[in-house]
Amino acid sequence: MDFIAPKPLALSVALIGVAMPAVAQEACGGLGANGQWIGGNESASDITTSDNYREQMALVLSGNQYVSLFSVSAPTAVRIEAAGRGAGDPLIDVIDPDGNIILSDDDSGGNSAARAEVELDPGTYCMSLSSFDGAPMTAFVRIGRPEQEPLTEGVSVTSNTGSEDIMPVNEDGSCRDATALGALSGALTATASVDTTPYWSFTLETPTAVSITASNEDADPVVTLYDADENYITENDDYDGLNSRIDQSEPLAAGDYCVQVAALNDTSLPIDLEITEYDPDAALAALYDRGEVAPPLDGSVAIENLGTLENRLRKDAQISTSATWYSIDLSQGGLLLVEAIAAGSDGDPWVAVFDDLGRQVAMNDDYGDGLDSLVTARVNSGTYLVAVKQVGGSSQGLIRMVFERYIPAP
Repeated sequence: MDFIAPKPLALSVALIGVAMPAVAQEACGGLGANGQWIGGNESASDITTSDNYREQMALVLSGNQYVSLFSVSAPTAVRIEAAGRGAGDPLIDVIDPDGNIILSDDDSGGNSAARAEVELDPGTYCMSLSSFDGAPMTAFVRIGRPEQEPLTEGVSVTSNTGSEDIMPVNEDGSCRDATALGALSGALTATASVDTTPYWSFTLETPTAVSITASNEDADPVVTLYDADENYITENDDYDGLNSRIDQSEPLAAGDYCVQVAALNDTSLPIDLEITEYDPDAALAALYDRGEVAPPLDGSVAIENLGTLENRLRKDAQISTSATWYSIDLSQGGLLLVEAIAAGSDGDPWVAVFDDLGRQVAMNDDYGDGLDSLVTARVNSGTYLVAVKQVGGSSQGLIRMVFERYIPAP
C-alpha cells in the first residue's frame, strides 16, 4: 500500500531552498536544470565581459544544494566565493560543462567562507553550494574576475608565515625558501609542519598532469600551486574531510613549480605531502568512493539493488568511510525519504541521492540536533542511486537505513 501525503503542500515544503529550473537545461551535465543564472539571465552571466562581479543570495535547507550558472566567452581567470550568514558554513563545487567537478572548497575564503580562483576555458559552468554540516543556511554567492571586488578576505590575508605576500617565487624564478623535492618520477613524498616547511618545489621534465595531496585533518591543510613565473594556478582546502588535494587534469608545461602548504588549525603538526602523476581512473574511483559522483550502472562499481520501493524498506549494513552504493526503482513519482541512523554511539552517517543520469538530488550529513542523516527529494519514476558513508571520526559501524516513498493524494 502506498503512503499518501495528506496535502499537496507536503511536497512543496520539502523543496524549499532548491533552485527552480532555469534556462540551460543541459548545462553541467544536466545540473544546470536546477540552477539560476548568477546575473539574472544568460547574457548578463558572462563573467568574461561583465562590468562588475555578479552576486546572488542563496537559501539552502534540508541538506539540498543551490546551483548558480555562469559562463565565460574567452579563457578567463574567475574567482568564485560563498559566505554564509551567521554560523553558516558553505561548501562549493565548481562544475564544468560536462558535469565534472573541477574543484571543491570549504574554508579558503576565511571565517568559514568558501573561495576558489581558477582559469576557465569558454563554456557554461555551475557552482553548487551546500551546507558543510547539512544545517539550514543563507549565504551570499559572488562570481567575478580577480580584479573585481572580492566577497571574502581569503586565507592568504592571514598566512601562516605572517606575511600578506604569499607568492613563493623569487625574482630568479626559484621558489622562495622552498625545499626541493626533485623531478617528478613515480611519487614525490615528504612530511613536515607548516612552521618548518611552508614551501616545496618540484620539476616536470615533460608536460604532465599532476595530483598534489596534503593530509592531516588535525592541521586542516590548504595547498596552493604556482609556476616559476609567479602565476597562481589553483588551490584546494577541504577535498576529503579536512585534507586537501589538487587534481590538475590538464598537463602542466615542463618546468619548475612551487607548492605552498598552509594550515588553518595547527601549524606545528606534521602534514604529509604527496605529488604524483594524475591518474584519471583513480581520481574518478575516489569520487565514487566519497559519494560525490554517482557511478555508472554497468557493473564496474558494486551497487546493491534493493528492488522496487513500494512503500517502506529497512536495510541494516556495516558502513565505513568509503561510500556504500544502493539502487532503488520507483514506479511512480512522488516524495522519496531516506534516513540513516547510527546503531552505535559513535556513528556519523552521511547520505546522498542521485538520479540515473548522475545528478545529485539530495544530500545530508547531520539532521536535527544529532549526527544521523535524513534526505527528502521530489522524484519522478525511475532508478535512483543512494550513497551512504561514515564521516568524522567514525571508521565503520552498523547503520540502519529506512527508504520511504510518498505519492501525492489524488
